[in-house]
Amino acid sequence: MAPRVLARRSLVPLLVLVAGLALSSDAGLARRQEPIRREYVIKAHRYEFSESRVEVARDDVVKITLVAEDIPHSFTVDAYRIAKRAAPGSPVTFEFRADRPGTFPFYCNLTIDDGCRGMHGELVVIARQH
Repeated sequence: MAPRVLARRSLVPLLVLVAGLALSSDAGLARRQEPIRREYVIKAHRYEFSESRVEVARDDVVKITLVAEDIPHSFTVDAYRIAKRAAPGSPVTFEFRADRPGTFPFYCNLTIDDGCRGMHGELVVIARQH
């Protein structure tokens, strides 16, 4: 009977070790999936954006500074209900969480000049890898 009790007692540390490894790998997985802060400076000049494609992962926090270099311009993403306007010498900075995957157009919604209608780009939010 004594050897059986010893066998059970020797399994306890092993089970604790295995459980600890499982928990630590779960914590590592959670750490890898934390949102990342992405920062962009997007310049608007002569009817184009300096960045025509912004790619982030789902749930990233995106910080954009819009700099209008010639005339007022805007950065508009309808799907995220974003419409920010910057004037020359007065950049605007804003943040949002990219909470849904997909490809979303962004554009200048101002009508100051006909060229503004041609200012387009895309926000690409990719699903986070597990």
